[in-house]
Amino acid sequence: MAVPLVDSFGRVHRDLRISITDRCNFRCTYCMPEEGMVWMPREEILTFEEITRVARVAVEHFGVDSIRLTGGEPTVRHRLPVLVEQLAALGADLAMTTNGATFRSLAHDLRAAGLRRVNISLDSLRADRFLELTRRDELDSVLDGLDAAIEAGFDPVKVNVVCMEGINDDEILDFAELGRDRGVEVRFIEFMPLDGGHTWERASVVSGERIIETIGAVHDLVPQARGSEPAETYAYADGRGRVGVIPSVTAPFCPSCDRIRLTADGKLRSCLFSIDETDLRALLRSGGSDDDLAAAMATCVAGKWAGHAIGSVTFVQPPRSMSQIGG
Repeated sequence: MAVPLVDSFGRVHRDLRISITDRCNFRCTYCMPEEGMVWMPREEILTFEEITRVARVAVEHFGVDSIRLTGGEPTVRHRLPVLVEQLAALGADLAMTTNGATFRSLAHDLRAAGLRRVNISLDSLRADRFLELTRRDELDSVLDGLDAAIEAGFDPVKVNVVCMEGINDDEILDFAELGRDRGVEVRFIEFMPLDGGHTWERASVVSGERIIETIGAVHDLVPQARGSEPAETYAYADGRGRVGVIPSVTAPFCPSCDRIRLTADGKLRSCLFSIDETDLRALLRSGGSDDDLAAAMATCVAGKWAGHAIGSVTFVQPPRSMSQIGG
């Protein structure tokens, strides 16, 4: 019988984020340093069987009911539908975050394998700016991947936008219209100190409040109830969908956070901003039992902080960037 995975503050953790690769087909300016990344050797990355085993322990021992695949960019992992099929068999809600550039070629196979929901990361709708941000001329491919997700029947399809002052904050209404026109939910994410160059500063953050005010000046918005979800969501009063903001910096959702994260090299993190990690790969490859894995997971979560403390004098930016941790 599953027992809740609870930290010392009483928060129950039911959402497992799994980074399945540290590699990416983009080189986003805020994710990676200008000189690029040093990729992990293949043997350091968890195999499909190891990933599935950790996920099964999380589901069976602790009742984890939500699994999301991330990267790097998860679609660069060879034979991805095979992993999706293995994880889908566990019965948890299975989703994926992708940059969408190659999603057209995988959409139907992933849907057939058991993937149910997808988020497309997209930070500009302007070709020149997209090229500057990602160092790739792939905007049309990403928009085609978004359309492919809709056509394949993923529900919901969401678009994640990292909103940055002086970079893409002038596209807030453009993204709102994209969501309304295509019937997808756009979620604006505040820029967090997880950039590859460690140059983040508070002045770069566009607050969720400002984003909603910008959209609300054009479209009537109706606030929606918020549970453990990180997003504050609003329905358009005319019935044309919803929009959301994730105010991780200005209004963090730490008190209701129910997420844990597994990195591509098998380290369990109780928080996106964790400094400490628990090495599950060592247990997996040294003959550890399922009970050993469960005990390590429980110990990791028990030590979770009250919150990330961004903006305080005690905050320390994690050594890993977002592309190495997974979203």
